[in-house]
Amino acid sequence: MLQQKSRIILIETSTSLCSVALAEDGRVVAYRESAEPRAHAAMTAPFVKEVLSDCGLSVGDCSAVCVSSGPGSYTGLRVGVSTAKGLCFGAGLPLLSVDTMEILVSQAFREGLVPEGCRYIVPMIDARRMEVYSCIYDCGTRTRISGVAPVVVDAGTFEGILSEGKVLFVGDGALKCRETIGHPDAVFAQCCPKASAMAAPATEKFRAGAFEDVAYFEPFYLKEFIATVSKKNLF
Repeated sequence: MLQQKSRIILIETSTSLCSVALAEDGRVVAYRESAEPRAHAAMTAPFVKEVLSDCGLSVGDCSAVCVSSGPGSYTGLRVGVSTAKGLCFGAGLPLLSVDTMEILVSQAFREGLVPEGCRYIVPMIDARRMEVYSCIYDCGTRTRISGVAPVVVDAGTFEGILSEGKVLFVGDGALKCRETIGHPDAVFAQCCPKASAMAAPATEKFRAGAFEDVAYFEPFYLKEFIATVSKKNLF
């Protein structure tokens, strides 16, 4: 039985890096990214237009839209999901999602960041101070073996898995933990998740028909957004 061909718009806005890619049958054919601060709302939709233009396509020529589902920046996730939903509603396309942790693991393999003999991969999304959003993947099977949770990192946080061999810590929260973890078998790769790394998991989900409900889908914030009140006197 022939696999259904796919052309998927990929949107990643969960951290400071805003990126968009177009994948055809799991291969990235166009890509845009920007790390300009607070530019997600201004850049995401134009990036979609640009990657489609690069290939002489319109939204209606695509099979689906895939968005990073978090955890990550509250504002960034809202921008990405809103853009993805708008494309889906406008062109009648199905919606896919890939969580940020899975994107980072996919990226680690895609970009050759996984060290030889690696036992576990720990994706890390920066939160505040020494806190990260994290979980643990078995490197050999690429399967998640712990739940995603906020973790305050100290010297003993990952002592158990580090006693078993090399561990890759990857993400925009990795480097700040290097000195605290301070273990010879700990390898650190500082990077933001990219839309280009979504191609393989998004294509797999498309072929499996693992679509989201466009109307009711919400990103995984992990923590609720808390608005703060400025202490400055404005008048």
